[in-house]
Amino acid sequence: MKSNANRSAEIKLLISRIVVYAILGFLSFLCLFFFYLMFVNSTRSNAQLQSGFTLIPRENLFNNFYNAWHDGDINIPVGMKNSFIIAMTSAILTSYFSALTAYGTYVYNFRFKKFVHLFILAIMMIPSQVSAVGFIQLAFKYNLTNKLWVLIVPSIAAPSVYFYMRQYLEATLPIDMVEAARIDGSSEFKIFNEIVLPIMRPAMAVQMIFSFVGSWNNYFMPALLLNKPDKKTVPIMIATLRSADYSKFDMGKVYMLMVMAILPVMVIYVILSKSIIKGVTSGSVKG
Repeated sequence: MKSNANRSAEIKLLISRIVVYAILGFLSFLCLFFFYLMFVNSTRSNAQLQSGFTLIPRENLFNNFYNAWHDGDINIPVGMKNSFIIAMTSAILTSYFSALTAYGTYVYNFRFKKFVHLFILAIMMIPSQVSAVGFIQLAFKYNLTNKLWVLIVPSIAAPSVYFYMRQYLEATLPIDMVEAARIDGSSEFKIFNEIVLPIMRPAMAVQMIFSFVGSWNNYFMPALLLNKPDKKTVPIMIATLRSADYSKFDMGKVYMLMVMAILPVMVIYVILSKSIIKGVTSGSVKG
């Protein structure tokens, strides 16, 4: 009886594992299939793309790369540089200052502490497009267009990142650790930079990935504030190629630029994913 019960339990466990792996495999296929399809399309000419769908790469990869790189309407190296400066700086500043704000509202006891926390959360309910209208008017009024830092500075205030950091601190940072560091004579910024930040490394890596991808793919604000050729970002360049007139339109170049635009995001994701795994497996706080 016991052996039959054990065998039945093992069969159920095996079936559950097969179901889980099948679901994960299907979801992985859905995620990777469209990346593969985009790569395939980047190897096809405009005429081949118009002819229909295929899963087999063609011979126009380097030709599309050459045409996109030497297109007279865009400058890919400049666009890549501008997008990287905006995305990386925004990711670093957003993660650091959101963590610092979350640390302040979590560790310190001050008047209106709950109000400040709820006020920041309430800002999350306001659509970004609503505040963007006033910000754009302000930028044009004070001649702040075509400046990369205008897109970087607003990203520092990120209520959703703050909320994530606050939740992570509540789960991982004992207040006793902070008080012990204060007794040892450490300054507040030293405590935050040398004790709290290593604990928050996994959360910082996650939010840096999201912030980097969001800034890299952002089209709305850069399209309104950046109109000089040497200030344009990659999404603006993709839109420029897609809006070309029929005589200059080449879908192969568009797909090639999309592939080039995704590569830096994948590299950043791989680098920060290693930090997440390392932080989770090593563990910064042991209770």
